[in-house]
Amino acid sequence: MELIKQYFPNLTEIQYQQLEMLAPLYTEWNEKINVISRKDMDHFYERHVLHSLGIAKVIEFTPGTKVLDVGTGGGFPGIPLAILFPEIDFFLVDSIGKKIKVVQEVAAALGLKNVRAAHTRAEDVKEKFDFVVSRAVTRLINFYPWVHQKFSKKQQNSLDNGILYLKGIDLSEEFDELHKPYQLFALTEYFKEEFFDTKGIIHVPIFS
Repeated sequence: MELIKQYFPNLTEIQYQQLEMLAPLYTEWNEKINVISRKDMDHFYERHVLHSLGIAKVIEFTPGTKVLDVGTGGGFPGIPLAILFPEIDFFLVDSIGKKIKVVQEVAAALGLKNVRAAHTRAEDVKEKFDFVVSRAVTRLINFYPWVHQKFSKKQQNSLDNGILYLKGIDLSEEFDELHKPYQLFALTEYFKEEFFDTKGIIHVPIFS
């Protein structure tokens, strides 16, 4: 939590309380359903919470924005982002039902009213969104067809509607495959921990 307070010093007391509740909640659920690797639980706030919140360093979502989190697993990056942005609508989906059960229970325990979660594949989601977020579910050439028709054309944020993908920064081969414009944000610009040396956020605009 000290890391979170260091990089996000202006949150409300409720937000800090919700973020502080994450570790015991995921520790408890991890004993029943393995949603986070055991070794990663030792670095939970750095490798899961702060990593997810990297997106909040590159964009401050405008109230009313709709965000789809694809392959959310146990709720990352969606749950930490939903805590930071209570006026944003987050829809978290995963193809593994037991992981979505964890997401729903964690969101309920935190009292998050802006989170919905469903056991479904991205291709089967019918709604439109401003952004799709994800943590390196697959290669971008595979990910793009799942989501490219899920976007609203109305622009209301500082970045164009599109994909915000948390991934390693050495992606030249993947972008040669994808043939799409993109912007890369290196997380070393925001966080000094060694874990982030090779981590970045890729923004792929859809209607540029």
